[in-house]
Amino acid sequence: MELQEFINKIEQELSDIHNPNYRYIPLYNKQLPSVQIVKEIIDIIREIIFPGYFGSPLVTEDSVQYHTGVNSEKLYHLLFGQFFKALAFERDNSKTQQIAEEKTFLFIEKLPEIKRLLSTDIKAIYDNDPAAKNYGEIIFCYPAIKALLNYRIAHELFWLKVPLIPRIITEMAHAETGIDIHPGAVIGEYFSIDHGTGVVIGQTSIIGNHVCLYQGVTLGAKNFVLDDTGIPIDLPRHPILEDNVTIYSNSSVLGRITIGKGTIVGGNIWLTHSVPPNSRIVQNKAIENVFIDGLGI
Repeated sequence: MELQEFINKIEQELSDIHNPNYRYIPLYNKQLPSVQIVKEIIDIIREIIFPGYFGSPLVTEDSVQYHTGVNSEKLYHLLFGQFFKALAFERDNSKTQQIAEEKTFLFIEKLPEIKRLLSTDIKAIYDNDPAAKNYGEIIFCYPAIKALLNYRIAHELFWLKVPLIPRIITEMAHAETGIDIHPGAVIGEYFSIDHGTGVVIGQTSIIGNHVCLYQGVTLGAKNFVLDDTGIPIDLPRHPILEDNVTIYSNSSVLGRITIGKGTIVGGNIWLTHSVPPNSRIVQNKAIENVFIDGLGI
């Protein structure tokens, strides 16, 4: 078989959309959101929220106002275009354009709150890390802030029911930082992630205020409820962390359990039961405290 004949044969097989071997790769004849444009959107929001750290190398009060205005207008048009494509991807109808416009305005209105929450996160990271020299170093250098910026943007889009784009945004941060936060997770103020690599926060996790996680922590599901066809049902299945909880490196907290306010979970713990407030869970006492009497030390 000659080379061209061989290539034609393979191309014909790959392009056969009715081939049952490819039944889980659906064919979509619509233009999808652009990953590159979504990245540009994140970059613009980063410049707006952290003026001077990203974008323009030097800013003053006047230039901040000018650049924020210019960027905000560009941001609106980019968001609208991507929201329209995402909505049309899921369900196109005569109102798609109107819905995309409404969601664009609603999201932009959330930017001040996103900035406020990120400000509390910066403070929390500074307070929990003696190696941090100042707030600016955290903004410019720390992977946790990159991941939290993406998460807090994606979270607002998730609750606005914008398809696809929230996951694109959080997976960008996941790829860059190793921190995997589902956009559906609910995370309160003053949230700190130290180091961050390998942190996983599942979709239905609920995290209170002043919570600190270290590298390798997993807030995951213990098991799934299946429907009649064997497909997992999207039910609450991840932990609830109350205020002032600290979880040290490489611990896994699994299932719809509650970790009480002020609890400290040591490193390398496998925790699948709720614990009361102010518990101290350490490796050599985990079985005794958690599984037998459920009491903290």
